[in-house]
Amino acid sequence: MAHHEREIIGVDDRVSPARAIPLGIQHMMSMFGSTVLVPVLTGLDPNVAIMCSGIGTICYLLVTGNKIPSYLGSSFAFISPILAVGATQGLDAAMSGVVVAGMVFLAVAGIIRLVGTGWLDRLLPPVLVASVMVVIGVGLSATAVDMALMTDLADGTTAFFATGAIVAAITLVAAVVFSSMGGIFGTVPVLLAIIVGYLVSLPLGLVDFQPVLDAAWVGLPNISMPRFDMGAIALVAPVAVVVVIEHIGHLLAVGEIVGKDYRAMLPRSLAGDGISTMISGFLGGPPTTTYAENIGVMSVTRVYSTQIFWYAGGFALVIGGFCPKLAALIQSIPSPVMGGVSLLLFGLIASNGLRMLVSNRVDFDVNRNLMIASVVIIVGVGMETAGISIPIGDYTLPGMATSALAGIILNLILPGAGEDAKPAEAER
Repeated sequence: MAHHEREIIGVDDRVSPARAIPLGIQHMMSMFGSTVLVPVLTGLDPNVAIMCSGIGTICYLLVTGNKIPSYLGSSFAFISPILAVGATQGLDAAMSGVVVAGMVFLAVAGIIRLVGTGWLDRLLPPVLVASVMVVIGVGLSATAVDMALMTDLADGTTAFFATGAIVAAITLVAAVVFSSMGGIFGTVPVLLAIIVGYLVSLPLGLVDFQPVLDAAWVGLPNISMPRFDMGAIALVAPVAVVVVIEHIGHLLAVGEIVGKDYRAMLPRSLAGDGISTMISGFLGGPPTTTYAENIGVMSVTRVYSTQIFWYAGGFALVIGGFCPKLAALIQSIPSPVMGGVSLLLFGLIASNGLRMLVSNRVDFDVNRNLMIASVVIIVGVGMETAGISIPIGDYTLPGMATSALAGIILNLILPGAGEDAKPAEAER
């Protein structure tokens, strides 16, 4: 029997602490690199960002009534506005924009609560949601490939890095091998692969251990209060609208992977993200958003229990907030290792998009389906991998949002809507 189905641990299932701890650490490790990158690029405190991601995830779980497995990490969409405000009015002013961005989430959640979520079905047919999932996964591939194969040279350029590429390949193979094994290995393949990659990196001199030695075992977080500034708020807060589009895409992706329909929970999900972002702004952390990395981890492991995310959030809260040495240890993981793992995680989101096309029996002989998928995937993947965003005034519209909007418009204007949706509904 070559093909064995791994047991699925459902959203509401519970596992023993002995299993939950490694699973929680795995989720924390998966979001770590990206969550740290945002503060590093914007000048915020990385440890506060980690702590806020933990607090935010716990808030999200409380607000959504423990129904939606998701991890909230630093949002990339806000990097440029925070940089812009930070350079002119200071980061404390930028933080006021983050707090109000959280309020924008709450406002959108309130509006959706009033008007209901029926419009989502009309706006987002399966072919569009699946195509956006492909864009989320493949769009992130450039980041993963860059981490896996390239290195930054002293003069600021990047070059192919053979040693790193070998380490990334070993890590990726390890993740694939572990995930195809049964039992405990099958549930923590990402964590085990990171450990394998780390051990391979040590003799190759890829690990800089000095920051770990320098860091204190116990320390308090450097939290900072926001300073309210209307200019900063006007620049930072409206970006939340773009993140709302991303959030809906992620929520539908999570629903597709765990086999639940989360559309009705969208207001609570957005509210959880909003409250998390507001708390982050008050503490000096970046805005938060649901994380594709962790969606990938769920897809690899088939463990969907929200209990695991309590552990992950708790670990991030403690390590980011109070244990600089452990934070430094995780930060010392070389980027080729994380690149190798990310290739699998992002690939799985894209593959789940393809799986959704199959499971919803999307008919590609129907021209509208062909057109929607073609435009969404090419515009989205092209923009995301090329690193191009469309500037709109002071803001930028990234590839995922642009392609989703293009798909929504195509879906509304192309004739024959709704004809292809019936067989899929009947089968449910």
